[in-house]
Amino acid sequence: MGMRHTRPMSHTATASSPDGSASADLHTLQLQIGGMTCTACVARVEKALKKVPGVQSASVNPATERAQVQATAGVSFATLAAAVVKAGYEARVVPDELGADAADAAGSAATPGPGWPEWAPVLASALLTLPMVGPMLLWPLGLHWMPSPWWQFVLATPVLLGFGLRFHVAGFKALRNGSGNMDLLVSLGTLAAYGLSLWLWWRHGQAQQAGHPGHGAHGGALHLYFEASASVITLVLLGKWLEARARRQTTDAIRALQALRPGLARVRVGTGAAAQELEVPVAQVAVGDVVVVRPGERLPVDGRVLEGRSHVDESLITGESLPVLREVGAHVTGGAINGEGVLVVRTDSVGAETTLARIIRMVENAQMAKAPIQRLVDQVSAVFVPVVLGVAVLTGLAWAWQGAGLEAALIHAVTVMVIACPCALGLATPTAIMVGTGAAARQGILIKDVAALEQAHRVTTVAFDKTGTLTVGQPAVVHLAAAAGHDEGEVLQAAAALQQHSDHPLARAVRTRAQAQHTEVPPLDDGQAVPGRGVQGLATVQGQRAWWGLGSARWLRELQAEPGPLAALAEAWQAEGCSVSWLVRRTGQPGASDSAMSSAPPEVIGLLAFGDALKPEAADAVARLKALGLRTVMLTGDNRGSGLAVGRQLGLDEVQAELLPGDKADVITALRQQGQVVAMVGDGLNDAPSLVAADVGLSMSTGTDVAMEAAGITLMRGDVRLVADAIDISRRTHQKIRQGLFWAFAYNVLGIPLAALGMLSPVMAGAAMAFSSVSVVSNALLLRRWKGSGPR
Repeated sequence: MGMRHTRPMSHTATASSPDGSASADLHTLQLQIGGMTCTACVARVEKALKKVPGVQSASVNPATERAQVQATAGVSFATLAAAVVKAGYEARVVPDELGADAADAAGSAATPGPGWPEWAPVLASALLTLPMVGPMLLWPLGLHWMPSPWWQFVLATPVLLGFGLRFHVAGFKALRNGSGNMDLLVSLGTLAAYGLSLWLWWRHGQAQQAGHPGHGAHGGALHLYFEASASVITLVLLGKWLEARARRQTTDAIRALQALRPGLARVRVGTGAAAQELEVPVAQVAVGDVVVVRPGERLPVDGRVLEGRSHVDESLITGESLPVLREVGAHVTGGAINGEGVLVVRTDSVGAETTLARIIRMVENAQMAKAPIQRLVDQVSAVFVPVVLGVAVLTGLAWAWQGAGLEAALIHAVTVMVIACPCALGLATPTAIMVGTGAAARQGILIKDVAALEQAHRVTTVAFDKTGTLTVGQPAVVHLAAAAGHDEGEVLQAAAALQQHSDHPLARAVRTRAQAQHTEVPPLDDGQAVPGRGVQGLATVQGQRAWWGLGSARWLRELQAEPGPLAALAEAWQAEGCSVSWLVRRTGQPGASDSAMSSAPPEVIGLLAFGDALKPEAADAVARLKALGLRTVMLTGDNRGSGLAVGRQLGLDEVQAELLPGDKADVITALRQQGQVVAMVGDGLNDAPSLVAADVGLSMSTGTDVAMEAAGITLMRGDVRLVADAIDISRRTHQKIRQGLFWAFAYNVLGIPLAALGMLSPVMAGAAMAFSSVSVVSNALLLRRWKGSGPR
């Protein structure tokens, strides 16, 4: 089985009896499953695990190839692994932390061979098939030429028995377990075409040795079906490769989350003059250790500030758009980015107990709860296979009983198998998906998970994060007001003078506004920050030299400045969720010195409000979704006032604010339990759990790598209007998939009776099968015309 020498991932829970009392301790184990090729395999693995005594529930996720089992304490990993192996599959241990080894294990089932690129079998199979399929395209032009039977045999055999071996093995396992799946259809169809070709080739040789001409098509040339068997294997290999790519990408979100953990922490050892700082691996930091975090560094642990003060960017964790002040006694979160000051932090939690680690677990659990990929083809195949086999056997027996002879009976029976070969069935879904994803990519919609593309057509509710999704994601001056007797130009000029040397996000917002309005910024003298209050300095604005201050309401009270009529305006802006800064001025008598100026009474000159401005296209995006009949919801970590203000401006149906990452995922889960099919749109780390918890996750390319990895769909232009386009292309792609499956089954439903009645020859059966594939592909190619709605 290739088990690793690491302990299985598990944790303990409590099972309750029907009366609500605790009846037994349950623990959860996870197994990495190998050898699954389709969703029918999922059911067999789950069935095998549930048969183990003590197992309460078992769920297998085909996307991550993991099984999650809840069982009583007496059930071991070895017992579960033995049940999986007995069912015909492989079981491996899932490490506690998903690192490189686990990622390799997750993708091992899709690895074609040592040192081979994953696409190599598809390309090699296609190159071997092309010399047989290419000449068939020339038949309508009257050019009836094919490679010799020997060359067809040489080309088709490695495709069927080499690259196609996985399908034969999986089909045999399904047959042994008394069920049918897509692999069994592929195996039966390709082996039937291959076997018939060998039979006809042998009969042709026998006839030639006896001095009789061969019985073939096209002027006596022998027609074989090696190309049919090779074509089916090649096309299905292509579809399996696409599925494998989507499955492996599900582990990328976890790796991206773990990449946010700093590798090293700067731990302070000793006290007083003997204290020193040592860089140690984060894994070696213990609760109670004192960690020093310098400006611009990411906090390695959760803890409380012992020394220092700084603004900390926690937007990746909480969704709060503005950096928050953290001083002595404040709690800080690992993964957040320190701003301008040095922080000394006493560690409260490490490892699995940190906020970031809990978010990682949420993403893992959400992935395990993902709905299985579309089962339609495999479900139908489970019934279709025995029906086709029964019809083929009955056809052969009926013709033999009628006295047609063994050879004629065999040809008619195999004709049924050939026309039932699931070439079009195998093409319907992957072809529509390939064309749909290509058309979407040209319009800036990157679909990384084909399951998301298939699922998005069912969406009924679209949930948005606010910061960076519906809003710009950076603080901006959204309101500006001047006191009586002053103008806004004076307010902006003085504020820009005070903030011209600061790297604080709010300072950058002031400078951006000043640049946009082409405001001249005067030089600043004696500029300095007032900790926890604001910034001050001397500047000449509109010809008058004065002492200026820009800061908080607390500082305004300490300066004993009267806010006057601007107080009501400040209250209203704060109710919208804005951060407010007051501009004050002190002036002296004409000719007075700067020191005399500092004792003059302060005067309120203006008011600035900072917030996260709406994206210009946000309103249009919401309107487009409503035009599609969808409900819109906003989930944000920002305060309720800010959230409701955005909701009113955009016309959203519902707003939920002040949510932590886990809360967002809970809201998504609740909506799904109400029967809603939910698409989540976000761009930050705090959105990762909800992106994976939703039926469909859409991320903005302007956001974090974590959000883009967790989501199945990424909007490459960062234009939120692309959400409606993504749902539209999903609806159109799903329509093409259904049309393709309909035509594929229609050919079989019509063709099988005709073949059984002897109204079709093997040549006509092969042509009908090829024509069904051409029609399915041609219909899917119409998706290339899709252009999206584009900017209005």
